[in-house]
Amino acid sequence: MKTSYDPITDSLYIEVRPLPSKRTVEIEQDVMVDYGDDGEPVGYDIQHASNKAELVGRLILLPVAAE
Repeated sequence: MKTSYDPITDSLYIEVRPLPSKRTVEIEQDVMVDYGDDGEPVGYDIQHASNKAELVGRLILLPVAAE
């Protein structure tokens, strides 16, 4: 997992798999999920990330819980 944060735009990208995105879906306001060819998430794009700490925490802990 890799993350990148832009403090100017307050946007966070969480890459869960290093694959290209084939489809993007907005799952809630300012939260987009990028899906790969296999239909599984490859990343999450979160706008106004500083206001979504709970969501960010769940997304970051999700892969750890799956192991």
